[in-house]
Amino acid sequence: MAASSEYGGTDTNVIPSPYKPSSLLPIARHRQALLYLVEKYPITIVVGQTGSGKTTQIPQYLHQAGWTGDGKIIACTQPRRVAATTVAARVAEEMGCRLGQEVGYSIRFEDMTSSHTVIKYLTDGLLLREILIDPLLSRYSVIMVDEAHERSLSTDVLLGILKKIRKRRKDLRIIISSATLQAEDFVHFFVDGDEYEGAKALGMADMQDVRIIQGKEDEKRVLAKMNYMGQELARVISLEGRMFPVDILYLEDPTDDYVEKAVQTVFDIHLREGDGDILIFLSGREEIETCISAIHDRMSALHPRTPKLIPLPLYAGLSTDQQMAVFEPADPPTGRKVIVSTNIAEASVTIDGVVYVIDSGFVKIRAYNPHTGVETLTATAISKASATQRAGRAGRTRPGKCYRLYTEEAYQGLRETSVPEVQRSNLAPVILQLKALGIDNIVRFDFLTNPPAELVSRGLELLYSLGALDDYARLTKPLGYRLAELPVNPALGKILLNSAKFGCVDQVLSIAAMITSQPVYVSHDESTLAHPQARRKFIAQEGDHLTLLNIFTAYTSPSHGARSAQWCHSHYLNARSLAKAVSVRAQLKRYLDKFSLPGPKGEEKDFLEKVSQEERIRRCIASGLFANAARMQPDGTFLGVGGEVRMWAHPSSVLFDRRVDWVVFGEVVETGRKVFIKDLTVVIKDWLVEYAPGFYQIKGGGHTL
Repeated sequence: MAASSEYGGTDTNVIPSPYKPSSLLPIARHRQALLYLVEKYPITIVVGQTGSGKTTQIPQYLHQAGWTGDGKIIACTQPRRVAATTVAARVAEEMGCRLGQEVGYSIRFEDMTSSHTVIKYLTDGLLLREILIDPLLSRYSVIMVDEAHERSLSTDVLLGILKKIRKRRKDLRIIISSATLQAEDFVHFFVDGDEYEGAKALGMADMQDVRIIQGKEDEKRVLAKMNYMGQELARVISLEGRMFPVDILYLEDPTDDYVEKAVQTVFDIHLREGDGDILIFLSGREEIETCISAIHDRMSALHPRTPKLIPLPLYAGLSTDQQMAVFEPADPPTGRKVIVSTNIAEASVTIDGVVYVIDSGFVKIRAYNPHTGVETLTATAISKASATQRAGRAGRTRPGKCYRLYTEEAYQGLRETSVPEVQRSNLAPVILQLKALGIDNIVRFDFLTNPPAELVSRGLELLYSLGALDDYARLTKPLGYRLAELPVNPALGKILLNSAKFGCVDQVLSIAAMITSQPVYVSHDESTLAHPQARRKFIAQEGDHLTLLNIFTAYTSPSHGARSAQWCHSHYLNARSLAKAVSVRAQLKRYLDKFSLPGPKGEEKDFLEKVSQEERIRRCIASGLFANAARMQPDGTFLGVGGEVRMWAHPSSVLFDRRVDWVVFGEVVETGRKVFIKDLTVVIKDWLVEYAPGFYQIKGGGHTL
């Protein structure tokens, strides 16, 4: 490997070491300046370097300064659930209170807050949902939008709505936290809407007067005024962070298998370098499990006196307890932790003790193709900004090393920053939410970066096909408003709302809960696949959704103590995921009970009485997932309705090696050169036309079957 030296990395969600008092964090010396800016200016943009501690400390400073008086709450939003939960736990520990009391968190289907909560960590998407109930967010005195530089879809939408709310609530304080120097972008975004006030202050009639200014002196005067307004509205503060030098090492030649190369590098570090934990960045859960399995396999070849390697996974699907394990000291104390993580550890959480970083150079992102209607989860090269973030993890507490599993030439070819989610995502959920908030003209909504017109058009088309929008692109009553209220994606929401009409509410509730509580299967003894014999007893020939229903039914059966941990272990099932599914199902049921959905009537009821329960469920699933339809080809692959994308059933699907005709699917994952579809259910082609006539046509225009 060729080496170079670099100071790198930035971090926002800092979870301080139990051994370092918060008073020693770099942010401590900025405390008074921060409180002054928040008091004086509506918007404060905080640029925080690695180790500054802003995510844990700023809400506490505000609480101590009285911003939680009169029953008000301080909110700190996070783009990821794991950050909201872990940071809340750390702050509760620092404040000496139980998690869920003065300090709590809220994520989808999990609320750890109480009437005593004054500091609340939550996902930005959940705060958006709160706006549906409280349009001016009147409960909050300060809202801190953390990780704004990641430009997640929910963060961008939240910033646009906060810009509107601020004009109605002059008392609200907004803090935007960014780990990179994009502060000016945020200042300009919030100032632009106040240009009219600046024009009035200059004695001008309207904005047109600003546009027709004659003479350079007048133009300079207006620009100076606008700049002054920006300073009056928002201020930027940069927090110096404690960074140690990080040596960057590149591969001399590209690798064909970066997971294998990562494992080799772990043992090279363990046998040749000094103490310190290792953090590996991989793109997804399957790679993480493969890597951990390989480390376990090769540890047996080490000398008995060699300190142990302790590999630990970190990704979004883990339980809170499993996520928190990476922050605990190594057990035994002589061991070396190897944290194998997705990009969660890049910016959302900081793990003390990491001295060595191994960067695969890849991340999985969701990308939506408006032409094919397929949203894929694809491993793609990271940006230079992300590479710098990852390297910075090694310089958290002392000088470190970052091993980049790609060449220096490849690094030079990376994009400077990642593409914002709003420019590559399925916008249907966002459009639905904005419509529910009364923002009908999506095109004129103030996005930080405008989405492509094709994505907006496709989102509107899908919502119209689901029956959420009418011919004038307005939310339908009651369907559109109910879909916006449900905490699931619009397609799954439609399935839930249709379940009463198909006479399968109980079954669909269970399926929806299982889908949102993945992963269901686990492996033992470091094997990467669950034992096929244990899974076989639950398999439904109609597909994965009904298989999930069979698992849930068996788990909740009172006859043989199915809910025991031993039963789950013997059937290679994730006990925590199944317990969560029970909780999620109860929450979803409360929504459906509130809606009082009518059951089938007349001819519809007569027809359904003649078909099996399994067919009712499959028809109901088709009524929501119709846009995700594909037909099996003679070679065993699938083609979507557009016929442009060749797909394979995922190996985890019960339909992986079966011959079928038409299916609908819940998710698409791109691995290497193959596109896999997951959560499949067998359907009949005629159902697609029957339940989505506005989307499909047998012949002619539209989406042809």
